[in-house]
Amino acid sequence: MRIFEDYTQSWYWIVLGLVIAMVVSLIFIVLLRYLAGIMVWVMIVLVILVIGYGIFHCYMEFASLKGEPGADVTIRDLGVQTDFSVYLQIRQTWLAFMIILAIVEVIIILLLIFLRKRILIAIALIKEASRAIGYVMSSLFYPLLTFVLLAVVIAYWAITAVFLSTSNEQVYKVFNNSECEYSREICDPKTFNTSNMSAQCPDAECLFAFYGGETLYHKYLILFQFYNIFLFFWCANFVTALGQVTLSGAFASYYWAFKKPEDIPAYPIFSSLGRALRYHTGSLAFGSLILSLVQVIRVLLEYLDQKLKGAQNKCAQFILKCMKCCFWCLEKCIKFLNRNAYIMIAIYGKSFCPSARDAFFLLMRNIIRVAVLDKVTDFLLFLGKLLIIGIVGIFSFFFFSGRIRAVEEAAPSLNYYWVPILTVVVGSYLIAHGFFSVYAMCVDTLFLCFLDDLERNDGSAERPYFMSQNLLSLLKKSNDEPKSLD
Repeated sequence: MRIFEDYTQSWYWIVLGLVIAMVVSLIFIVLLRYLAGIMVWVMIVLVILVIGYGIFHCYMEFASLKGEPGADVTIRDLGVQTDFSVYLQIRQTWLAFMIILAIVEVIIILLLIFLRKRILIAIALIKEASRAIGYVMSSLFYPLLTFVLLAVVIAYWAITAVFLSTSNEQVYKVFNNSECEYSREICDPKTFNTSNMSAQCPDAECLFAFYGGETLYHKYLILFQFYNIFLFFWCANFVTALGQVTLSGAFASYYWAFKKPEDIPAYPIFSSLGRALRYHTGSLAFGSLILSLVQVIRVLLEYLDQKLKGAQNKCAQFILKCMKCCFWCLEKCIKFLNRNAYIMIAIYGKSFCPSARDAFFLLMRNIIRVAVLDKVTDFLLFLGKLLIIGIVGIFSFFFFSGRIRAVEEAAPSLNYYWVPILTVVVGSYLIAHGFFSVYAMCVDTLFLCFLDDLERNDGSAERPYFMSQNLLSLLKKSNDEPKSLD
């Protein structure tokens, strides 16, 4: 009730925080369009500074609690508390935060030192992605369509699940404060007042107890629920795959345009969406089906794990844990393979299996570039999301905790100020992820096109490279001038 009260007191400030996160994300995307190289380095420096400030703040809180009564209590002795602010009043909490942030800071700095040369190529890819998004600005708004379609899928699944769970027969039982002969027995509300039960238990009532039944349909109702979950996964994965193919087709049309932007289609997003719906729905459905089967198996394993929690067989529990881990890894691999297969589908228009095969062998032939360059780019985009979350999170922390004197009176009076802070942080992550997912898809598409370009072309007049001059310079390659007809 206190948490709900905090939401009623601060919901408009939470909405304002999410709007700020959206504005900051949009500003970052626009700045990356024109100042990609500078913004990446500024982003790296700011992330290091933000984490450094977090370490400093944790140290100051740790030092200020020295000598305070009850501050030396350990987290283990404190146990589980519903009031999160209690943990902030002990020194060990701030010490743990400080150690975690220090480890993250050291890891980021070491990665930047050892991968500095690859970062230059990654920055070039991000610059290329910035230009592509600049020419295809409608791509930033495509996630809204994906969000609407996913909302429809979720709503359909939820309504179907509710109908299935309530499709049993209503079972009524006799409820009475005192024990009687018919207490807790099944009754009929229509005839209860004239029955022997009502006569022998005057204070008893015939009330709804649960939904149940003994028909064949009721016995296999759990199978229908699993089938409903399977359809939900299939439809949700199909919507996600449609978005990936649409964005990949638009960004691929940018890369393979020899003269940019003259050779880019007028409406690349609409053209790519039309091609995906007209020619590739079968491939998208097949790829989504494979992923959905693995996800349903994971749900089934979780269901078995819940049912077998009271079992004492350690061997069965160990096997179940291993299977859950293996299928989790398999799901991640299939997601990665599907994503690259969809990119190849968008580029060459082949079906799912040939596209998955071509994407797999193309990545295996360039495994070093994939392991380093692509992951470095993902790491840089992750730093961008981390920076947005850090900026909005720090601002919301100082505001809701009443530490900004200029707006101290405007801050709402809360029971737990961490409730709106966590809400704003999670919402900011989702918003930043939505914007940067377009960027990530663009980078992945351009990366595959870049690898394919290196293998298919040699820079001659007959087979020129399609990559930008910046990438050609970094790779120390060039295109030959076309021979004159004179």
